[in-house]
Amino acid sequence: MPPPVIDGLRKDAKPGGYSDSGADIAFALRSAGVRVVTPQPEPDPADAMDWVFPDTREGIAAALDAGATLLWANTVLFAGHPLERVMDKCWIVGQLPAAMQTADDKFATNARLRAQGLPVAASLLAAPVAREGVHALASLTQQTLAENGLGFPLIVKPVRGRGSQGVTQVDNHAAFMQAADQLITSKLFGADLIVEQFLIGTEMTVTVMPAQTGQDGVTRAPLPLPPVRRFNHDHGVAPYNGTVAVTSNSSALTADEQSDPQVGAMLEACIRATRLVEARAPIRIDCRADADGVLHLFDLNMKPNMTGAGRPGRDDQDSLSAIAARAYGWDYSEVLLRMLDDAWKEA
Repeated sequence: MPPPVIDGLRKDAKPGGYSDSGADIAFALRSAGVRVVTPQPEPDPADAMDWVFPDTREGIAAALDAGATLLWANTVLFAGHPLERVMDKCWIVGQLPAAMQTADDKFATNARLRAQGLPVAASLLAAPVAREGVHALASLTQQTLAENGLGFPLIVKPVRGRGSQGVTQVDNHAAFMQAADQLITSKLFGADLIVEQFLIGTEMTVTVMPAQTGQDGVTRAPLPLPPVRRFNHDHGVAPYNGTVAVTSNSSALTADEQSDPQVGAMLEACIRATRLVEARAPIRIDCRADADGVLHLFDLNMKPNMTGAGRPGRDDQDSLSAIAARAYGWDYSEVLLRMLDDAWKEA
C-alpha cells in the first residue's frame, strides 16, 4: 500500500513495494526448512511477485486463508494499516504500525533522541511559510543558519524520506536555496524539509536486533551487530541501493576497529535509541563522524532493507543488515531465523 499523507507530508512509495526483499526472505526461509506460504504454489525464484502477498486487507486475508499463522510485515507500516486488524490473530515479524509511523518523521525522531541526551546531528525544519517550530525558507539566511548551529556544507532532505531519495549536500547558500526549492516543488514529499548538519567524517550504519524476552522470562538487551562502514559517496551522500549495490560501497568494521571508544559510544547510543522507539524487529541507524571524530546519529530506519543473497542472480544483493549479520557470524538465513524468534502477537 502507498504510505498515506500525514500532516501534509508523504513518503514516496517504492516501485514494486518491497517484493525484492520479500522474495529473498521467503526463498531463504524455505531453503532453511521453514514452511512458507506463497501466492503461487510453485514460485519462480526469478519472479519476486510469486513469493509475496500484498499488504492490503485483501492480500493479508489471502495469506491467512492459505494457512499462514505468521505474517512477515516487510513493508512500510502506519497507524490504520490493515495489519492492525490481525495483530491479535496471528504472529507478526515487524514493527507496531503506529510506532513506525511515529519514527518515520525523521525530524521529530531525531529531536526525541537528542532530548534524551543522545548524540544527534543538528537540524531544523523549514517550509515555504513559517509556523510554530518551522522556519520560513526565505528567512534562512546564512546568518540565521549559523545562529542555529548550521554552517555549510549542509544536508537538505525530506522529513519522511526513503533511503537517500531527495537527499542533497549543499556547499553554499545559493545551492541550499536551489535544492530546497526543488525538493518542495517536486511535491514528492510535501512542503516541509529538514536542513541538517553535514558530518564530514566516516559514515557507519548500525543494525540493532530488538530486546528479547527468552523462555526463562529474562529480557535481553537490544543487540547491535557490527557497524558497517560506507564509502564511495556521491557528493557526500551514499547512493541509493537500487542504483549502486551496497556490497560495492560498504564493509563491516573489523574487531579492532570496533574497539575504538567512539564506536563503542555510538553502539551504546544506538541501543538506547532502539529502546526509545519501542522496536520489535531490527532497526538500522545511520551515523557519521564530525570533524573531531565524534559519531552522531542522523537517520533511524524502522524498516531497514532486508535483501540478501540466495535467489538466482542475487549474489551481490546483501543489504547493509545482511553484511552486518555475516560479520557477526550469521549468514542471511540465520539472521532471518533470529527475526523469526522475535515474532510477537498482541493480546
